[in-house]
Amino acid sequence: MNDVMDKPIIIAENLTKQYSGKTVVNKLNLSINKGEIFGLLGPNGAGKSTIILMLLGLTEPASGSVTVAGFNSTKDPIRVKRVTGYLPERLGFYEDMTARQNLRYTADLNSIPESEVEARIQESLEIVGLEKNKNHLVATFSKGMKKRLGIADVLIKNPMLAILDEPTEGLDIKIANQILENILILNKEKNITFLISSHQLNLIQKICTRVGIMSKGNLIGEGKIDSLERGLFNAGKYRIEIELSTVEPSIIEKIKKLDSVVDVSESANVIEILSNEDVRSQVSRLVIDNNLLLIRMGIKDSSLEDIYLKYFKEE
Repeated sequence: MNDVMDKPIIIAENLTKQYSGKTVVNKLNLSINKGEIFGLLGPNGAGKSTIILMLLGLTEPASGSVTVAGFNSTKDPIRVKRVTGYLPERLGFYEDMTARQNLRYTADLNSIPESEVEARIQESLEIVGLEKNKNHLVATFSKGMKKRLGIADVLIKNPMLAILDEPTEGLDIKIANQILENILILNKEKNITFLISSHQLNLIQKICTRVGIMSKGNLIGEGKIDSLERGLFNAGKYRIEIELSTVEPSIIEKIKKLDSVVDVSESANVIEILSNEDVRSQVSRLVIDNNLLLIRMGIKDSSLEDIYLKYFKEE
């Protein structure tokens, strides 16, 4: 294994970009390891697409630096593009050409040896399930088929890194899930690193090993989803949710006084407790002692929904 493979495949240090005096990416520090599926989550305008353009060397940062597979994206963009596949949100195929012809064109642009071209086209189309459509004009393709062709277009290069911008946007659930399955298979079988930019919480949570949360040009959190949630909300290790027949202010105050409880909130007879320890037994006793009816109690699974509501609803 060479030195490049032992290092993070993407390293951004104090990466900053401004347009017309407005900072759209602010001092981004980010490291993505080879073999990861990393999700960049945020609403439109959060800075995600600008980060991708800087990674690919398509726009220069105002300050800071970024390397991909050891190559500086600003100084050596051609080498970066050789090891990186990119699926933009808006695809740009030649619609009067067939799927095979479009992939052939990409192969020629990337100087892929003639002896390998047809085999790579066939393999790429088989992976995304379009081998039977290779001689059909792209103009006849549905949006989902074009997205799958876009992934095939990425695969032609045998990339170390694949950057996908909103890969399932506007697709029905069945087609979106097929694309997610393709990503997981390629990550496992070909060890392709994926950077997926999206505002879709379900997509990011379903397949990503780590997540970066962008808000107004700032990386406000980065890590695994469960640790991200605790860090962003200064919450405890446990999120306990209980539903009562009625909620009285006195029970909330008593729960707040329990050791290790960080915070307590209530809405529509549902109480959410953030704590550093599992306090369900103590809470049950309090409910019984106060002659209240407990309808349900459980540990609430970590999710990105609260993060979305807290940081993105006003953007």
